Amino acid sequence: MITLSAKALGGVVWELFAPFGASAMGEVKHLCLVKFKEEVLVDDILQGMTKLVSEMDMVKSFEWGKDVLNQEMLTQGFTHVFSLTFASSEDLTSYMSHERHQEFAGTFMAAIDKVVVIDFPAVVAKPAPPAAPPGA
Repeated sequence: MITLSAKALGGVVWELFAPFGASAMGEVKHLCLVKFKEEVLVDDILQGMTKLVSEMDMVKSFEWGKDVLNQEMLTQGFTHVFSLTFASSEDLTSYMSHERHQEFAGTFMAAIDKVVVIDFPAVVAKPAPPAAPPGA
């Protein structure tokens, strides 16, 4: 297992996005697919994650969900997804290296059996429709 310090991780994130013009790039997504250990109280992790991101201004949005179809062949055992949106690669780097994230990451990593993490610049292929006006 490779372990990176917060400073090294931030540098890796920056280096990965540099070819895409990181400073001019739009939103950046941080996506985690997770399989929790059987004995883990997933609700405790979800509450901790929600509390963490609510206290961190660089996180633009946070969504999570649980697989509903249970297609083991396709999910490979992954049951949950976490998606964080950042305004820029700098915000993602700041989040990844932040002391509170580092502390929670230890708890999070101890609770999971396996994880896949992908950080990517968001490319909107189909924008969401505009929200209906209040009272419509």
